[in-house]
Amino acid sequence: MTPSLLSIVVLALLFLGAFVPRFSLAFAALPATFLVATLSGVGIDELFGFFPVDFVVLIVGISALFVVVQMTGTTDWLLSHALRPIGHRTALIPLLLFTVAALITAIGTLPAAVIAIMAPITLGIAAKRGLPPLLLCLTMLNGVMCGLFSPIAVFGATIPRLMSKTGIELPSHAALVFFLSALGTGFLLCLVAMLLGRRSIRAAGDAGLQGHSTDTAAPGHEATDPAAGTAGTVGTAVLTESDRVVAVTQPSVPGRLARWSSIAALVVLVAGGVVFKVNLGLLGLTLAFALQLLLRLEPASIIRRLPWEIILLIAGLLTYVGLMEHLGAFDRITAALSITGSPMLSLLVICFIAGLTSFFASSIAVIATAVPLIAPLVTAGVPPVAAIVAVALSAVLVDVNPLGITGALLLGSTEPEHRTRLFQHLMTYGLCSIVLGPLLAWTVFGWTL
Repeated sequence: MTPSLLSIVVLALLFLGAFVPRFSLAFAALPATFLVATLSGVGIDELFGFFPVDFVVLIVGISALFVVVQMTGTTDWLLSHALRPIGHRTALIPLLLFTVAALITAIGTLPAAVIAIMAPITLGIAAKRGLPPLLLCLTMLNGVMCGLFSPIAVFGATIPRLMSKTGIELPSHAALVFFLSALGTGFLLCLVAMLLGRRSIRAAGDAGLQGHSTDTAAPGHEATDPAAGTAGTVGTAVLTESDRVVAVTQPSVPGRLARWSSIAALVVLVAGGVVFKVNLGLLGLTLAFALQLLLRLEPASIIRRLPWEIILLIAGLLTYVGLMEHLGAFDRITAALSITGSPMLSLLVICFIAGLTSFFASSIAVIATAVPLIAPLVTAGVPPVAAIVAVALSAVLVDVNPLGITGALLLGSTEPEHRTRLFQHLMTYGLCSIVLGPLLAWTVFGWTL
């Protein structure tokens, strides 16, 4: 077996590991890289040259800043104020949940953290207002997925760098196109869900179900205003996963100072990254360090809460991708997937593969391995922005399913008597999206951008 074929087989085995209980792609990626490199005669020094230092710094920096912002209770404060306009206007609830979820994700929050915050709120609103849980969950989850394409969020920040590593330089407006394309797609899906559920929305409005407009927390989840006092804690985050409730008590910090300094840090991050093109990872880490000193937070509590599994996943997988490129594996895959004389049909094949694989594996992992397959299509004439938007959305649209961390967090926040039905609905939606998601992304963006 040639080294290139060996690397392809091992990559397939890594993704098939998603079916195996207690298998972690994040934990397995670097060992698999070491194994393939050893069998292929690639030296360790050369292998370390594939390690994505810039990506690791990017995720650590942005994540560290968000951890500090969340510890100060600023996230809960922003969320509670964003939900106040709901009032008794039932028809606006799905749109508002979509918008709030997209905004929180767009500032750099990892999806799991957003869902941990939003899931109890979403299900609580559904119960109090008499709205279908599936409708609100779909609109909220689509908002989370769309926010990922913000220029300072995980996908929006990493995709241009992934393309650059393949030798394709994207135009300056590409980051904005990514974000707007994702938002437009998510908004369209939100409207479709509302259209299909219009009778339920109308019935809930006609029933005149009452509830305090600011009481948006589900039972067992309370959002604490950091300015409400200094009684020893600021913002208690409740994460429900697989029927386990883990309360994370955060250290006390001055309310107003914590709130406005955190908001200022987020503004500086956006301005520095978007306007002044400062390295987002280093800027985020610097801002997090400055807030930690200013608010006298415990450094160990910040470091413990960094998403090390995501960091390990991206570091290991991108190192493996670099090794595969070195061995010529992607040239071999491209030749196998190519449809002679039709690079656009080849793009459609890649979109379907991305959607199917992402249903069982991490979407960022799928995108990282799919980007090198796009380069030959761009050379053949496919617009680079169109290609990456189509493939990335194909991978992300199937994330609304009950088999991944997204579904686990959502189902864990659901009342036991409703969990089975919601699981079935999410599974049906996810299976349909495997076919419809890639086809929609390829049709709309592959031919128009």
